[in-house]
Amino acid sequence: MPCLNEVQSLRHCIANALEALDRIHAVHGLSGEVVIADNGSTDGSQALAAALGARVVNVSRKGYGAAIIGGFDAAYGRYLVMGDCDGSYDFNDAVAMVTRLVEGGDLCMGSRFKGGIAPGAMPWKNRYIGNPVLTGVLNLFFRSGIDDAHCGLRAIRKDCYARLGLTSDGMEFASEMVIKASLLSMVIEQVPATLSRDLRDRAPHLRPWRDGWRHLRYLFMLSPTWAFGVPAALMMGAGALIFVLLTLFTLHLLPGEPRLGVSWGIVGAFLLTTGHFAAVMALATHCYGVRQGYRPLRPILRRLSPVLTLENALIAGGGAIIASILSFGAVIYWWTSLDFQALPTTLPLLISVVLGVTGMQTALGGFLLSIIAGHDAQFCPDNAISTQLLALSARSIW
Repeated sequence: MPCLNEVQSLRHCIANALEALDRIHAVHGLSGEVVIADNGSTDGSQALAAALGARVVNVSRKGYGAAIIGGFDAAYGRYLVMGDCDGSYDFNDAVAMVTRLVEGGDLCMGSRFKGGIAPGAMPWKNRYIGNPVLTGVLNLFFRSGIDDAHCGLRAIRKDCYARLGLTSDGMEFASEMVIKASLLSMVIEQVPATLSRDLRDRAPHLRPWRDGWRHLRYLFMLSPTWAFGVPAALMMGAGALIFVLLTLFTLHLLPGEPRLGVSWGIVGAFLLTTGHFAAVMALATHCYGVRQGYRPLRPILRRLSPVLTLENALIAGGGAIIASILSFGAVIYWWTSLDFQALPTTLPLLISVVLGVTGMQTALGGFLLSIIAGHDAQFCPDNAISTQLLALSARSIW
């Protein structure tokens, strides 16, 4: 249990957790402990917890996620249960969670929407806006298949926890756990969990708008596809369509008066170059996730890995730059042949600009990808994920 000045509710929560441990022992023959991950309490929470039979772990790094990580790291059990110590959760609901883990699950989430929410236990904006929206976005991005991504009562196998390599200090820790478990194709279960009004007479540590934004931005940070890939595809598709139409009108292959002029050509160039940059960022951030061990390499990138190298990026980028220079030269020659009069169309000049910009981005992006790859010219080697997971497993054993 993460703890920060919870002396009012600790007695109830520790008694409830010990009761749950007795039930787990009766059902599965497992022994357990109550770990209080204290995050700097000044109200005597540490002494009270120790007197009530819990083991207190002092966590100096501040934040909800930091406290849970500190408690998980210090815990001795094979199965880890996390839950707030404000009295809002019933730890007896964790008995079913541990059962799911014993039966082969990796992570078991609680669902407050299936278990029941007491009147006044959850603000309306959290219940009807924040939680559904964030859970929906998480399921859209990562296909987790759960209906309450932010339930604070959940259980996880310790070896699976070690594989996740969780790092978030704040409330986004809750999303990070689900996201990385989904990316690594872990078995995620879900059981009902009840939510009651907390037992404290002060405001909770949660700040809905601030923490909601932190969750949302974190979802995009861990999804290169939606943060970069989808915008890249939309922008490059729109830019390419504009240039195709411009070319067809310029060559009089479309009937009627031209519908697109210089302005749309500039928009198309912007969309193509910005979309290309976003595509480079999508590849870079995906490869970073693979190197860090929390996502597998996409099959299409695995097949293309022999050609995704720094040398090929430099060749492709250099070729585009040379083509841009030659195109500029042709435009200048055409301009001089017209006695330095304004060109009848800016399409060739815009094509030159697009070639030059994308060429530079490809070459520089190649160096970025090589740096992310550990200063290796191979951007995404096949063994990247397995090597990282072996390292994480070794760390967890240690």
